[in-house]
Amino acid sequence: MGSRSSFLIVANRLPVDRSIGPDGTATWRRSPGGLVTAIAPVMQSRDGAWLGWHGAPGEELEPFHDDGMNLIPIPLSEEEVQLYYEGFSNATLWPLYHDVVAPPVFSREMWETYKAVNLRFAEATAEAAAPGAVVWVQDYQLQLVPQMLRERRPDLRIGFFLHIPFPPVELFWRLPWRTELVKGLLGADLVGFQRPGGASNFIRLCRRLLGLPYKGNEIFHDDRVVTAQSFPISVDFGELDKLARDPQIVHRAKEIRFELGDPEHLLLGVDRLDYTKGIGTRLEAFGELLDERQVEPGEAVFVQIATPSRERVEEYRRLRDDIELQVGRINGMHSMIGHQPIQYLHQAYDRHELAALYLAADIMVVTPLRDGMNLVAKEYVSCHHDLRGALVLSEFAGAADELRQAYLVNPYDVEGVKRQILAAMRATPHEVARRMRAMRRRVSTYDVDRWAGEFLTALES
Repeated sequence: MGSRSSFLIVANRLPVDRSIGPDGTATWRRSPGGLVTAIAPVMQSRDGAWLGWHGAPGEELEPFHDDGMNLIPIPLSEEEVQLYYEGFSNATLWPLYHDVVAPPVFSREMWETYKAVNLRFAEATAEAAAPGAVVWVQDYQLQLVPQMLRERRPDLRIGFFLHIPFPPVELFWRLPWRTELVKGLLGADLVGFQRPGGASNFIRLCRRLLGLPYKGNEIFHDDRVVTAQSFPISVDFGELDKLARDPQIVHRAKEIRFELGDPEHLLLGVDRLDYTKGIGTRLEAFGELLDERQVEPGEAVFVQIATPSRERVEEYRRLRDDIELQVGRINGMHSMIGHQPIQYLHQAYDRHELAALYLAADIMVVTPLRDGMNLVAKEYVSCHHDLRGALVLSEFAGAADELRQAYLVNPYDVEGVKRQILAAMRATPHEVARRMRAMRRRVSTYDVDRWAGEFLTALES
């Protein structure tokens, strides 16, 4: 890969995962997830390049080509993974941007490492970009890259998209390095957010912190115009809809219900094990419904999948212990021989098994305390061509702006969560179908292709 690219994606991770075969040979396969699904076709059509870490600390790899994409690995040492990724990105920025659900850690050592890694990404991008190239930087781990890149390559068209919420000024103000981060983002021509509120928060912050003038969604900075705009991310509706119609998936969905005792109501939660996801709240609500006999033992089963996440971080280890203790207490109180009301699964599942679980579930419970979007809610809707299935959704997920026909809840209000779970369980088939039809219309219209297309059109214009 000696030539430079006219279109580049810059993200914390490459869009491929390495697997080792029985004979010890390494192969790469495309990573699951909406971002890769959205951008990979654009990259392939433009012969673009993707820069990111390949997942193995302390290892340097040469650029390589896979699945029609030029991939440029950015090395990270073990210490950098600890201080830049687990540290500043996920112990400082993540909780701060999620309403300080957990206290952020403010460490100068973490900050210095975050700066150093961002600089490495920026320098590698500057080297790989053709004159006048379009560069799309992704997410909170790389917020300094746009300005660092502009200083080195002012000829580039630079976009940035934040996949998590952007906090109000009062919360962001706590950050000792607030000015540096805001100036980092202002290096972009277009800064994208999940919700209009995120764009508004950013514009107000630029005015208050830096005194920058603005008009509408345009900020005037260094003789340039920086646009701050919302672009709600979505899922590949067509692919999920097709998957859910596959006879093997339909059969597996029936199998899942049978294995769970064919309950009248199957409730499902699918989350990364994270303190922002509100897993404890929904389990508390379900447990109280059992305690109060509003839901009878054997009437309903709650399947909670909690994908392992950041297990080296103490906050996440404590969360896992708390959730497992809570599940054990509820099951201990309400289990019968051959039946447990909560099936808790601390493991990852592939796309096919998840599609079968979505199809099997009568009620999807999505209760984050704060979430940029939450694609699980949209995946569930995409899988229900049968117009069955109710969605209980937190008002504090970005998806709530679009999926207004869900049973919306305040995840801090356990009584409210209980009421909406019961409402979903007691709804008539006609009511469930009416709500699902409207939500599917929205997700099918605003799918992941439209998200990527609208962002790139705005950036390139």
